[in-house]
Amino acid sequence: MNNNQSSLSAEIENIPLEIESYQEMFQKVKNQGEAAFIPFVVAGDPDFETSLSIVRKFVKSGADALEIGFPFSDPVADGPTVQEADVRALKMGMTTKRGFEFIKKIRQFTNIPIGILVYYNLIYQMGIDEFYQTAKESGVNGILSADLPPEEAEAAVAAARKYKIDQIFMVAQTTSNERLQSIKKMCSGFLYVVAVMGVTGARSQLKKSTVELVERVKGHSDLPLAVGFGISKPEHVQQVVAAGSDGAIVASALLNIISDNLKDKELMLARIAEFSRELKIATKLKK
Repeated sequence: MNNNQSSLSAEIENIPLEIESYQEMFQKVKNQGEAAFIPFVVAGDPDFETSLSIVRKFVKSGADALEIGFPFSDPVADGPTVQEADVRALKMGMTTKRGFEFIKKIRQFTNIPIGILVYYNLIYQMGIDEFYQTAKESGVNGILSADLPPEEAEAAVAAARKYKIDQIFMVAQTTSNERLQSIKKMCSGFLYVVAVMGVTGARSQLKKSTVELVERVKGHSDLPLAVGFGISKPEHVQQVVAAGSDGAIVASALLNIISDNLKDKELMLARIAEFSRELKIATKLKK
């Protein structure tokens, strides 16, 4: 190991040298006849150590990538389930700095892609350059700022490119094909396809419009697609994968398991592991 490598290793504590990129991951699951299962958890919910144990369960149950939410006091894109998870994490002292410490802990046991979902105020308060640099040093692959429109994202995209982080954007049913073309130029890693109109939250049924959106975006983009918002059952995963999605992001349905089992963490972890396995099995493409 040369001096530069030694310096990098000292700077990025315990992070595997070969972190898997989104491109590598999506190609790998495709070669396996699968789509990506991407579970979501709020860093520090219900507490730092339990949250870390939840992520371990995700990884052992077959997660192909992780989405980690940094808790925020006013998560305008999120429904009650994520809002409550944010509140639990904030009450336990989670901060942006501790969020990055959380990522570093995850990097001690997995090299799969990690994306963070963050509200732009947290980036702005730390400073754009410092936030992206810290994200890189912590082992983050991608950043999605839920309330940052592409028209105002020039500085963030520049920082993402500087530190070789994927800047991820959302595409919704209201996104025109023309705007989709603009988003494509700024986005890397994958496109986050919003399955429903409205905020995050588990839904009982997946609407036909979601399948149509996946098919439309697929026809206008070479980037991998991952569908989130309302994906809460294995059947939903199967439906979006059948429509052409390269991955499924599951959030509220997993967070509900946390909130329903706060008094029995062993049961919580067991149910998260079982449900995660079911969701991963659902990503296998039918032949």
